[in-house]
Amino acid sequence: MSEVFKFNKWLGCVLALVTIGAQAAPAPQHIDVGQISKRVEDVVVPLPNEVLGALNKLGPVNWKEYVRTEKGANFTERPRIALLLGTVIADGFIAVQAEDAPAVKDIGQRVLSLAKGIGVGNSITPHAKAITEAAEKRKWDDVRLELDRTQNSVQQAMNEVQDQKLAQLVSLGGWLRGTQVLTSVVAKHFSTQGAELLHQPDLLAYFDAKLNGMPEFNLPVVASIKGALGQVRPLIDGDKISPDSVRKIVTRQ
Repeated sequence: MSEVFKFNKWLGCVLALVTIGAQAAPAPQHIDVGQISKRVEDVVVPLPNEVLGALNKLGPVNWKEYVRTEKGANFTERPRIALLLGTVIADGFIAVQAEDAPAVKDIGQRVLSLAKGIGVGNSITPHAKAITEAAEKRKWDDVRLELDRTQNSVQQAMNEVQDQKLAQLVSLGGWLRGTQVLTSVVAKHFSTQGAELLHQPDLLAYFDAKLNGMPEFNLPVVASIKGALGQVRPLIDGDKISPDSVRKIVTRQ
């Protein structure tokens, strides 16, 4: 998926962890993804904070190494901006988990800029301000809440102006970034329980179907994502995901 993540070198799904005391909790013997998920349009969508909370229980994770703040290229195509917005919101949750206040503030401003690029900046401005203020005070739960509200506001604003497809791309961008980090963590600290969190074939099929319904977005990056989804599907579709499958997913990122 290397083409996918050139955006700024993340609902669907973004990364949020609310794991107070997680390190002290015993490691689960089995992780039932269905029990830490919700249903959206009849698709099981794992809840990010629950998924990564479970992952955090399997062993300590150095979240600081996954923080990204580089701004990357500026795009004019609205589909690419929507995808990037999703990934940046996801990066915000990662920075919160790492308790990196400067990164959180930078990401908050980046989110606002991207939201303006697709015409929904007005709905994001109060969230961006609240994110900055909460990060300065290191009120991490408040930052998580505002990031969650940010994504919801983006989705609602896009739906109100009949831009549902762009809203889906925001979700897809967040899921891609979340899957990238989740896979990297599982690969570095492999366990069968952690690998279970990658078993999301229905969600992958859902995004694949949504992309197939966007022929007007004839961009190389969209074609690249579709190709990558097809390559990853057989790797996460089995009952058990092997270490080799995880490594192969990592190489496609």
